[in-house]
Parts: sequence; C-alpha cells; structure tokens
Amino acid sequence: MHSKTHPVHSSAEALRYPWESHPGEDQVVEVAPGVLWLRLKLPFRLNHVNIYLLADGDGWTAVDSGFGNEESIAAWTRLLEGPLQHVKIARLIVTHSHPDHVGLAGWIVERFNCPLLMSQVEYLQSVYHQNRGSEERLNAQRQFFRRHGMDETLTDKLLGRGQDYLKRVSILPPSYRRISHGDEIQIGSRRFKVITGGGHALDQVMLYCASDKLFLSADQVLSKISPNVSVWAVEPDQNSLGEYLASLASLTTTLPYDALVLPGHGVPFYGLKTRIKQLADHHEERCRMIAEACLQEPKTSAQLVPVVFHKHALDPHQMGFAAGELIAHVNYMLVEGRLTAEAIDGVFHYRTT
Repeated sequence: MHSKTHPVHSSAEALRYPWESHPGEDQVVEVAPGVLWLRLKLPFRLNHVNIYLLADGDGWTAVDSGFGNEESIAAWTRLLEGPLQHVKIARLIVTHSHPDHVGLAGWIVERFNCPLLMSQVEYLQSVYHQNRGSEERLNAQRQFFRRHGMDETLTDKLLGRGQDYLKRVSILPPSYRRISHGDEIQIGSRRFKVITGGGHALDQVMLYCASDKLFLSADQVLSKISPNVSVWAVEPDQNSLGEYLASLASLTTTLPYDALVLPGHGVPFYGLKTRIKQLADHHEERCRMIAEACLQEPKTSAQLVPVVFHKHALDPHQMGFAAGELIAHVNYMLVEGRLTAEAIDGVFHYRTT
C-alpha cells in the first residue's frame, strides 16, 4: 500500500472495507441498489458464508445457497418471513460445488420452483460429492495419503470426520442450466459477464458487472483470508495452485482497480489488485518455506505440513485441508522445476533442485 506521500492510485489500491461489520442473523444489508447481502452460519472454523440477492425484474437472483443442514434452513426461513418477505427467488446461481455454497440448492429450487444455474464442471462435481463414499473411492484416498507419508492413524482420521462435510447437501436438483466462461447474463437492469477460474474449485463462477463495477468473486478472492487451494486423490497430479495463480493473473489484467468486490466469505471490499497481489505473495512465501525445508534432505508431504502450517493445532477437518493444500504447493513446484520427486518404498520424497 502507498503512504500518504504517494497519493497516486492510493485510494484505489488500498484495501478498504465499506462495511466493517457483517449482517446479523436476521438482517440483510443493501450493498448497492438492488444488491442484498446476507450471511449464514457454518458449523466449522470458517463460521459463515455470504449469500447475495440481485434484483431481477419481479423477482431476485440468489447467488449461492448455504450449508445443507437444519440450522441453515431455519435461518433462511426466518429471513424469508422477516426482512426478505418480499423476495421471490426467480433463479439460483451456485458458484461452485463446495457444500457451504451448493448445500441448500435443492431446498431453494424446490421452495421457489426456480432453475439452478452452474458451470457444468461444478454441477458434475456436486453430483460426484454426493456419491463419493464408495469403498473404491475410500481405498484410492487411503493410498493417496499413504503415498504422501501419512500414517494409518492419521489417514483413518482424515477419511472419517475429516471429509464428512463434503456430503452435507440437500438433494441436488436433478437438472440445471449451464453457464460458461464468457457468457453474459442479464439480471434485472444489469449485465453480468461470467468469469470462471480453477484452483479453489475446478471451474468456479464469478460475476462482473462493468457498468456498476460490481464483482461477485465467490471464494476466488476473499477479503481477509486465503481460499483453500488443494489437490485430492481423484486427480493426484493436478496443478491446482498453478491454475489458481493463472486465474488471479487474469483477474488483475481484466478488472479495474475500483470494483466493489463481493466475496463468498468475509466482508465486501475495494482494492482488488492489492488483494490479488497479497494472495499471490502468500503462496510464493509458502513455496519458499518448502524449498528451504527440502534443501538439505528430501521430505515427504506429511513432514512438510508442519513446516507450512506450524501456527495452529489442526483437527482432522483442518488437517485434510492442510494436507491437500501442501500437496498443491508441491505439485506446482514440481511443474515449475523447483522440486524433484523420488519414490522410496512407495512414498514420495521431495528435494529442492
């Protein structure tokens, strides 16, 4: 950020939070004309998710649905009987397949008899998450964690409580309407361009309205935390961090400094390009820590988790994310030629080149 002696661009580049506090449980905040922000609780450390409602003719387009549990249904019901009693949801856009975003899609679609809009990959990924508990899949995940040096006890924990949350969804609607990168959607008086990006999810949907400089960034760019970027057993060699950094680079060249960013978690903010640089720098710092740790002797992913995530004691839910995120950095560094891999007794060991 610029000091006061360098005024050029400073107001646009600095991170600013127009709403320091978020809506309460039974509140809705209008962040722009015809754009409502509400917030639902989540039952883990990341304790909330943002939902946006966009005025759309006689109805409203909802962006994301919340987590698939009774508490979220109760919260929606209170809002729809209170500050949102005038709202009829005409369509639901779900940005990606994670359960805090897609979880109540079935409930909303059924309640309002409205269509679901998603990118094709994210809809199919949601279907996959609903059917991922088969023995074959669990065995593949077990082998994946073992190859990265995690012992049986930890692997059992990761495959138990660690990934239960992925199935926390109401029944997914059996059909959807596809939206794709580059599409334009008319929502009320506004035209939104669909932008998709990988890394946090496979093909996450973001929406940008150029005339009002409104950017619904989903979980790709968050205001105060870094979105999880992981690799999982289903695609063990995926370069998800490379995809994420490419998406950030594309956003920073195509979107303006002064867009109002409406993220999936946290608070709305200005300073998109500054925040993107912070996120890219954060991942580079982690890569440097890994490179340093693998300089003298090769290390497994399990040995590298505490190098990068040394500040917190991790429960199984967080440990699953930490392992996935660590492997994403390792895979990226392999592609970039910064690490080499050697299998010793079936376990990968990494050395800095």
